[in-house]
Amino acid sequence: MVNKRPCYCYLFPFGLGHSGVHNPLEAGQSPADLQQIGALAVNPLGDRIVDSFFPDGNHRVDFPGFVRVLAHFRPVDEEDPGMRDPKQPEPLNSRTNKLRFAFQLYDLDRDGKISRQEMLQVLRLMVGVQVTEEQLESIADRTVQEADEDGDGAVSFLEFTKSLEKMNIEQKMSIRVLK
Repeated sequence: MVNKRPCYCYLFPFGLGHSGVHNPLEAGQSPADLQQIGALAVNPLGDRIVDSFFPDGNHRVDFPGFVRVLAHFRPVDEEDPGMRDPKQPEPLNSRTNKLRFAFQLYDLDRDGKISRQEMLQVLRLMVGVQVTEEQLESIADRTVQEADEDGDGAVSFLEFTKSLEKMNIEQKMSIRVLK
């Protein structure tokens, strides 16, 4: 029988195991350690994802910090959202928190808005040299214009959320691991 419960301990090749096995994350991992993960190395946003493990300029991530970031990618439970205790914080893998995580990948200066320039920088990372600079600028302009409802020339989190309301973010930002 296959155990379908995700085991995040084996998601990345850190030599993580269960109790009694040396856990390198106890001492902390550096950005360079995470950048060696193949899937992140080839992901155009890999550096931005790695940066999310190191908030406030920290240079090490411990196991609880690692799991906290990874929790955003946990599949969403199928239970009725009305069943959640309103006194408890919203789960890190909720739609809102997944969107917040994605938003911070674009909000490079962390001012709560995605500017045209930030959109352009992220697009450059995503498409590389496959598109001309003029085409990139056009895509950035159009993307910001379409999402910017208040006309301030930038995309707020609320506008970002509205622009992605039809996207199945719960599925696109989920990693399933079978043991």
